[in-house]
Amino acid sequence: MNDKATYCNCLYYSSNALARVVTRMAEEEFSAVDLAPSYAFVIMTVNKNPGIHAGELAEIMMLTPSTVTRLVDKLEGRGLVKKHSEGRITMIYPTAASVEMNEAIKAAWHELYLRISDVLGKENAHQLTGSLFQSAIKLASK
Repeated sequence: MNDKATYCNCLYYSSNALARVVTRMAEEEFSAVDLAPSYAFVIMTVNKNPGIHAGELAEIMMLTPSTVTRLVDKLEGRGLVKKHSEGRITMIYPTAASVEMNEAIKAAWHELYLRISDVLGKENAHQLTGSLFQSAIKLASK
């Protein structure tokens, strides 16, 4: 048996192996905008939804509230988002700098899509993405 295939029937092992490969590719593509992929996706979401509540952002991103807080704090430090709190609710707004870089972020995201599609094939990449996302939704609800 090929040593690489030892754990191929394990979802945990296979999904993490895929995540590592895709993360490396995403980091390479998003380096064009000097952002880690997770920050880029937060910026795109905030740019699309100015004033989004931190909890709603956590839901959309499928991240814990503490992770979103950390990401938003770093982006605020770079001048890419603004936070505004009203009581216990924190709303996040884009800045002119984040709006200005939105198209470049989307271009990096598109390059990632093209790169993955070139390797897996457009249809396979689309099916895999849909299947993985639906699986994540189902598993997260349990």
